[in-house]
Amino acid sequence: MSKEHSGVLRAWESTMRKTQAAKKRANNIFGITSMANVTNNDLEDDTDKGVSISGEAYFAEKILPNGDYYTGQWYDNFPDGQGKYLWTDGCMYLGEWHKGKTMGKGRFSWPSGASYEGEFKAGYMDGSGTYIGSNGDTYKGKWVMNMKHGHGILNYSNGDCYDGEWRRGLQEGHGKYQWQNKNYYIGQWKNGVIFGKGTFVWSNGNTYDGYWEDGMPKGNGTYQWPDGSFYVGNWSKDPDEQNGTYYPSESSLAANLEWGPTTVYKEIAGCKICVGERVSIMPSQKRLATWYSSKGGDKPRRMSVDGRVSVGVERPLDKMSLWENDGNSNGLRQVRRDLDCELLGIPHNDANPKFNLGLPLKAPKLEKRQGETISKGHRNYELMLNLQLGIRHSVGRPAPATSFDLKASAFDPKDKIWTRFPREGSKYTPPHQSYEFKWKDYCPVVFRTLRKLFKVDPADYMISICGDNALRELSSPGKSGSFFYLTDDDRYMIKTMKKSEVKMFLRMLSAYYNHVRSFENTLVIKYYGLHCVKIPGTTQKKVRFIIMGNLLRSDYTIHRRFDLKGSSLGRITEKNEFETDNTTILKDLDLNFIFKLQKAWYQEFCW
Repeated sequence: MSKEHSGVLRAWESTMRKTQAAKKRANNIFGITSMANVTNNDLEDDTDKGVSISGEAYFAEKILPNGDYYTGQWYDNFPDGQGKYLWTDGCMYLGEWHKGKTMGKGRFSWPSGASYEGEFKAGYMDGSGTYIGSNGDTYKGKWVMNMKHGHGILNYSNGDCYDGEWRRGLQEGHGKYQWQNKNYYIGQWKNGVIFGKGTFVWSNGNTYDGYWEDGMPKGNGTYQWPDGSFYVGNWSKDPDEQNGTYYPSESSLAANLEWGPTTVYKEIAGCKICVGERVSIMPSQKRLATWYSSKGGDKPRRMSVDGRVSVGVERPLDKMSLWENDGNSNGLRQVRRDLDCELLGIPHNDANPKFNLGLPLKAPKLEKRQGETISKGHRNYELMLNLQLGIRHSVGRPAPATSFDLKASAFDPKDKIWTRFPREGSKYTPPHQSYEFKWKDYCPVVFRTLRKLFKVDPADYMISICGDNALRELSSPGKSGSFFYLTDDDRYMIKTMKKSEVKMFLRMLSAYYNHVRSFENTLVIKYYGLHCVKIPGTTQKKVRFIIMGNLLRSDYTIHRRFDLKGSSLGRITEKNEFETDNTTILKDLDLNFIFKLQKAWYQEFCW
């Protein structure tokens, strides 16, 4: 190794140690390090080796302002061609670049020892590639935007193996899974579980061929022994729904009286599907540090590896924020505004002045949560107690197991259950301290099946809504006059409804059920229950409400909220930029962004 190259590496190692020490001292609200951009004078001491010929790529070795190190082809202020980029946290990419993006063939490695070698597109693992996890899991196959998508083979570190189709990172379609004990399944998958028609083969030669649901036999199926004996019937985890006929073979001396379908369920329950290793941070989430040279007057830019210009917003896995500047920030903001307008396809002078992209997006303040907590003395405290008592009763009420194929009678608006809740309690209801009330469940079988379809655990559902923590009341931001209640964990939202709205919803319920069952990844909101509280007395007041998933519950920081209706009439917020925060509800004409989707996702979204 040349002395010159050794000096570059020593300088990089020294800068990296200083950067890591600075990161430990930093403590901002995002938990990430904020570093100032380096001026031209500061850069004179950095390493910038290479000779630039105007309009041509050249070889360069650079120690970037935040301590990152790059060596390879450089063109127009970005990596372009073959090059190696080393981040201070130990991640490394070696391969092809195009205008600052990882594009083509390359290798990305993590400090944990995991690595990906294959094709990249716009910063994403996209195409054919091999991922080797730090635990020894090895996947070889197709990728789309960092997700296993298409045909691929995953060899797990425990000896299991899956060979088949993938969709959005999970097994879906036709595939074969073989366990280390030589048992294997070959057939249909859905969302990472066995679902549909398929065959399970035990190492002793026994087989089950039939239909599956959520990883277990469900529906018509045949279980066969090596001697030719077989059992045909309807399969279900519920013993009351199991029925079938055993046919012994000529060679078998007597029927196996101890065997039953329950035995098969116990055996299959022991065959677990491996989850696989979770990637800590994706290549597309790694940032390229700001670089601008004192030689050529290059404009400072901060690019992510996938080529998107940062607009100063925090993302969950961002390691650093390099845009902050303690002084002389106006020039940087002007450059950023120009770049953002260019990215979004907005003429520089036509950007919406109310939401000027040149202004930094304000990080959400650490303040109390939305809504008013419903505590004792609140006008709706008794109503909240009634609601929680009713839901606990509805969800906990014993009910026979049902399949996803519901009868038309289940959707009949007349299919409802009234339950009386006296204060002293009854045979079916507990004593309580609220006033006496009546509780109504609309189409209980449908909503119980919807909760099962949406994979909602009944215990978790009750804890969220009926636990020790109180609900929070939000006044309606719209014109409906409805009230909204949020659970303490923000998972569920409860909305009051008018009688006419309930009737309309019940007419739509069958079509809604068929839609969410056919399109499992639909973006339509999820509904979990429709109920009514009737307060006896002279008023005979009825409060109808629906329970739905809270769309705005997210692990990502929400900086802007939009209520979009697809109309322009009156669809603008009468607030300027300085009156707007992360809780303001914006409307259609306030939206000044263009959303770009990867082609496969765009086609699926349209479908």
